Amino acid sequence: MADEMDVDVPPVDEQQQQIQPQEQEQPQPQPQPQQVKKTKSSKKKFEVRKWTAVAFWSWDIKVETCAICRNHVMEPCIDCQPNSLNDDSEECIPAWGTCNHAFHFHCIAKWLKTRNACPLDNKEWQYQKYGR
Repeated sequence: MADEMDVDVPPVDEQQQQIQPQEQEQPQPQPQPQQVKKTKSSKKKFEVRKWTAVAFWSWDIKVETCAICRNHVMEPCIDCQPNSLNDDSEECIPAWGTCNHAFHFHCIAKWLKTRNACPLDNKEWQYQKYGR
């Protein structure tokens, strides 16, 4: 950095170092520093070679946890989790009822085999929509 910025400071006289009492009250003129040389380098500071973007999204639901398996609705259900690492072809999709409660489709399908009611409010279950 020393070769980019050169500052010349005049040497201090020995006479200026010996300050007499009457001269202390008067302000002494400060020597003005000479201009600082700055050279702009045309080289870029850094270059982006690879960039990986990450995004986050969520379903438009109030309760984001499946009340049957206790997993997050955006994650696979407990039946799909062991297979999620091996097989990406089958997706675990959410299902909404007319009561606006959401569950994993696999979870609510199992639940409806034994009782035809919403697990949260015990109203009769009807699909409002399912899938993405």
